Amino acid sequence: MSSVLAGVALVAAAIIWPRASGTDVATGKAVFDDWTPLKAAWEPELTATLLPPMVAAVLGLLCWGRVSRRLTWAPFLLLTFAASWLWTASLGHVGGAESIGRVFGRDSEYFVGAKEVSSVPEFLSGFIDRIPLDAPDNWPVHIAGHPPAATMFFILLDRLGIQDPYTAGMIVLSLGCTAVVAVLLTLRALGSERLARRAAPWLVVAPSWIWMGVSGDALFTAAGAWGLALLALAATAGRRTRLVGCGVAAGLVLGLCVHLSYGLVLLGVLALAVLFLGRRWWALPWAAGAALLVAGAFSLAGFSWWEAYPVLVTRYYDGIQTERPYGYWVWANLGVWTFTAGLATWASFPRAVAEVRRRASRDRFVVAVLGCAGMAAILVATLSGMSKGEVERIWLPFTLWVLILPVLLPVRWHRPLIASQLATAIVVELLWTTQW
Repeated sequence: MSSVLAGVALVAAAIIWPRASGTDVATGKAVFDDWTPLKAAWEPELTATLLPPMVAAVLGLLCWGRVSRRLTWAPFLLLTFAASWLWTASLGHVGGAESIGRVFGRDSEYFVGAKEVSSVPEFLSGFIDRIPLDAPDNWPVHIAGHPPAATMFFILLDRLGIQDPYTAGMIVLSLGCTAVVAVLLTLRALGSERLARRAAPWLVVAPSWIWMGVSGDALFTAAGAWGLALLALAATAGRRTRLVGCGVAAGLVLGLCVHLSYGLVLLGVLALAVLFLGRRWWALPWAAGAALLVAGAFSLAGFSWWEAYPVLVTRYYDGIQTERPYGYWVWANLGVWTFTAGLATWASFPRAVAEVRRRASRDRFVVAVLGCAGMAAILVATLSGMSKGEVERIWLPFTLWVLILPVLLPVRWHRPLIASQLATAIVVELLWTTQW
């Protein structure tokens, strides 16, 4: 359990260091900046709204195995989605229904900015010009910090007549929960149905669902998961038609992902892992070609990713990020991330490395490779310097794949560690009010 102690020590150091050393890590002056490095306010409160997630946790522990083993594959996927949705929605409503609407109703959020867009072509063609902090009428922080597809989703909601931020939030929450289904389909394609069934509870109970329910990053997570699932189907296809069809679909979705968030280019690490495990590299040219078509379409519409990114980096360092010391955040980010992954994930790291080395079991090897690929993407993200704080939500698309690693641990550990994951989420909701 030395890896668990390492995780605990990292969290403690990330919390204690700026206070003990007097180091200014520039988190800001808002109410959610008083518990560095977590973006949250220390507000312990035992409320009635904590009862639904507690009931959901107990029911899950008591009933999951008994119910899930009786279901065939399709109903099992529906059960997993329903359990994920129930857990996420119950956590999201701990602060009351208004907490979700409050997040999506902020002036800095996509949903509010989307209402101001009258013409999508003009939005795309003039997008880059409004990224710089000193630009007249510059974009709010989240719109400026992401490619235009992120805002375009909310423009679509606005055009469909959805005006209430709470409704928009619940749509994002529901779409985000489909990510679990995508991961299970990937595991079944690359490994086995037995493997996918064993991984399901670890995905459902993760503390990360606190942030999946109340941020646009849930949408990015689901898109990335479905892109990788389609790629897995292509990489394991027995027929050429499925290889081409799923490969093209995967490329279109993953190409869209890169236009949802600049950081999702790191899904390339997971995509290579999927192709390696699937052993059908012919899926790569079809997926890459389709992804380039997406990039070309955006470029023809007036937005070029490769032109926008350097402008975004300039804005990033023109704001508060230039005051956030790299030397602290490069490791403190992992302390924040621990709140989302839970200590059960830390416990599985040594076993994952061992499974990658020995390749004794196909299923265990698949889990280890995918989990390590997700962790590799996270490490690259923190080393890049473009992730300084708020990674509890920003890294969700990669965290999702690391969460399957506890499957590798001894079976006798599973129930108590799953309980610890559930307890972590409830304790976070009990002690802190998170910004997201």
